[in-house]
Amino acid sequence: MGANSSSISELPENEYLKKLSGAEPISENDPFWNQLLSFSFTTPTNSADLKLLEEATISVCKSLVEKNPQTGNLGSLIKVFLSRTKELKISAECQNHLFIWQAHNALFIICCLLKVFISRMSEEELQLHFTYEDKAPGSYGTDCEDLIEELLCCLIQLIVEIPLLDITYSISLEAVTTLIVFLSCQLFHKEILRESIIHKYLMHGRCLPYTSRLVKTLLYNFIRQERSPPPGTHVFQQQTDGGGLLYGIASGVATGLWTVFTLGGVGSKATPQLEQCSPLANQSLLLLLVLANLTDAPDTPNPYRQAIMSFKNTQDSTAFSSSNPHAFQINFNSLYTALCEQQKSDQATLLLYMLLHQNGNVRTYVLARTDIENLVLPILEILYHVEERNSHHVYMALIILLILTEDDGFNRSIHEVILKNITWYAERVLTEISLGSLLILVVIRTIQYNMTRTRDKYLHTNCLAALANMSAQFRSLHQYAAQRIISLFSLLSKKHNKVLEQATQSLRGSLGSNDSPLPDYAQDLNVIEEVIRMMLEIINSCLTNSLHHNPNLVYALLYKRDLFEQFRTHPSFQDIMQNIDLVISFFSSRLEQAGAELSVERVLEIIKQGAVALPKDRLRKFPELKFKYVEEEQPEEFFIPYVWSLVYNSAVALYWNPHDIQLFTMDSG
Repeated sequence: MGANSSSISELPENEYLKKLSGAEPISENDPFWNQLLSFSFTTPTNSADLKLLEEATISVCKSLVEKNPQTGNLGSLIKVFLSRTKELKISAECQNHLFIWQAHNALFIICCLLKVFISRMSEEELQLHFTYEDKAPGSYGTDCEDLIEELLCCLIQLIVEIPLLDITYSISLEAVTTLIVFLSCQLFHKEILRESIIHKYLMHGRCLPYTSRLVKTLLYNFIRQERSPPPGTHVFQQQTDGGGLLYGIASGVATGLWTVFTLGGVGSKATPQLEQCSPLANQSLLLLLVLANLTDAPDTPNPYRQAIMSFKNTQDSTAFSSSNPHAFQINFNSLYTALCEQQKSDQATLLLYMLLHQNGNVRTYVLARTDIENLVLPILEILYHVEERNSHHVYMALIILLILTEDDGFNRSIHEVILKNITWYAERVLTEISLGSLLILVVIRTIQYNMTRTRDKYLHTNCLAALANMSAQFRSLHQYAAQRIISLFSLLSKKHNKVLEQATQSLRGSLGSNDSPLPDYAQDLNVIEEVIRMMLEIINSCLTNSLHHNPNLVYALLYKRDLFEQFRTHPSFQDIMQNIDLVISFFSSRLEQAGAELSVERVLEIIKQGAVALPKDRLRKFPELKFKYVEEEQPEEFFIPYVWSLVYNSAVALYWNPHDIQLFTMDSG
């Protein structure tokens, strides 16, 4: 904001704002509105600027909260906005800047006021403020609930019907943001909102028929990633074809009114941050996630979630199910490209999770792609930089991998994709490696990070489940990936021995003392043995299903054969160790027969020959390792706070005073 910050401080004394929030009722037909709405500025798109704006206008907002029951000026402003939007679509097509300009300004003021109203009162009180009329101070109108519904419906129509042009970009962004603000009542409640007036309007009545169009438009806004046009695009431009008069009238109206309110206005340069992102795409995605996570109504499931669960590819010619009126079609190729490109953000990863988990059409399409590495690599990069990500982003990335690895076709195909020079993988230079081997490396690294830092059993479980799902289809494992599998087992073995030793020492020390309770080493031992058991099952699954495809794993197994000695007679591992022990003994014998001081190449050659000769019927068959992702019984307890934490922390979200927030308990990374 820079030099404009001093001008912002003058807003509380602005005569038009003071009149709006004063004790005098203003009719919706009063010329005052033309004067109030004739200002030019670039909409703030970061919380810092919006914080300054809120601090400067809080006194005006408080005054309006106090005086509105007598004046009904909030309702008048909304009616003015509604009247301005009636010709908005035609105005956009005809490049008529006047209607768009004033409608945008009216909506911006409404949005700012609404945010303060929602943060300071209940939904019931807010509803009353929409009912006050200026006919008589304190009187109630007959269409008490219609104004909220009409405004919500108007915002949705604006989003889905107004073409996205440079001159309409700002008002489209403002409409999306205002809907987020309408739904932000959730931020000010400690519990999940299950009975909400705003939710009722959006899931019933006049808004309901727009469900699929709204979801589709928000998805396309995300797909298109349209950058914000240069500042001033939405303001009047001098025209040579008779537009000069219109420009002159507008300039005359604006002169001397809100000139203090420029917020980086016409002619200012866009910040580098804004040049690199799309505020509309980001806000649209946030609104989509919020709508998809509204709690179901008692008599109706969430229609926005239904739409997300059922939309199809534009190339899919099958008929829609009559049981879902909210289904629609969208270009899956464009959606896939956008998802691949945007995975650095939490919200894009969360959208990918929702689509893979809830929409079978999307999941089938993604798994059929021949360029699956474009999607998987960004997910692996999230996990690789685990220390830089918040835990929820990491969870979503892991669950996405778990969902993908439920498919055997995916598990086979990722070993056929050969990658060159993975620059972000720093532990070792990987000039050539399969996508499958890289996935194994990154998941194992995540497990090791978790063991030393967060120690989260849930994260362990998901990592191991993904490896287990893949294990039967391991193919041509990279030597480094094979080494890391055995190294992880080595780390677990050492941890097991350490916990066992601690338990033994603690037990000995307790024989002569009853002063303090014993640490629960038995539970720790049980957890570590569960993990060791799963690692042994993963190794065993690979050996029994694809031993001849993985000489590098057999090599690593033989190199570290001493690790497995202690588990051979352990009651928890005896059964699963039979096959591993058989493989170690068989290949050790063949190496001994070949002589001493063998080269790595010669050892691998002997392993490949032995893999053909090993009698497969000697290997004991175990049930196939398959793990499916199952969502928690009350997913909203996780997802609703998570989504609102993303809204709260978004670079282009509205500023909310952190002291007012009650639901916001998720970490921000």
